Amino acid sequence: MSETTPLLALPLIAAAQAQKHVTHNEALVLLDAATQLAVLDRGRTTPPGAPAAGDRHLVAAGAGGEWAGHDSEIALYDAGWRFLAPRAGWRAYVAAERLTLVHTGTEWSDLLAGTPSGGMVTLRASEIEVDLAGSSISTALVIPNRTICLGVASRTLVAVTGAGAYDVGTAAETSKFGGSLGAAAGSTNIGVIGPQAFYADTPVRVSAVGSAFTGGRVRLVLTTLAFAI
Repeated sequence: MSETTPLLALPLIAAAQAQKHVTHNEALVLLDAATQLAVLDRGRTTPPGAPAAGDRHLVAAGAGGEWAGHDSEIALYDAGWRFLAPRAGWRAYVAAERLTLVHTGTEWSDLLAGTPSGGMVTLRASEIEVDLAGSSISTALVIPNRTICLGVASRTLVAVTGAGAYDVGTAAETSKFGGSLGAAAGSTNIGVIGPQAFYADTPVRVSAVGSAFTGGRVRLVLTTLAFAI
């Protein structure tokens, strides 16, 4: 008889085993970590300096130190680090990114649907905050090549000064995602389009309406569908 369960590798209590509570508690700790799986982040290659009991991280590629040899595994802190090796179909919520990943059997992915040979479609949201100055700003928020853009939402975080309003769009279509948007703090817009395919990396642009920007700050959220073959 195996000493562990076949899927989660939980330790099993042996017949006539002494101190059964040790094995039972070990199984509960691992089950507690794997059930409703959520990790703090997925970019670390070494452990954080002051972990709390129950903290979980998805170990990034190239891990070292206490995490060496555990790439793509779940690191659980419980008076020391222990690791859970994922299996195909596991899902994990990454709190730092508000993103859900699924394990394909070979890697963690944000795919919505996939094919046996690796084709997949993903829904992605990217966020940036932009300080306003001048007549327009070509932001670091870029619609990637060969994606379908669903829209760009905006929120005025700090009241816009200089300009009476602003547009959100691209260099070719300056108000594609919203025109004459509110300058007051708290103003919002959900700039839904098409959807439309883009065939080149295209920065999102914020343009002043009327006079040039002398101040203000906006948050932009880009939503796209991406594909792989």
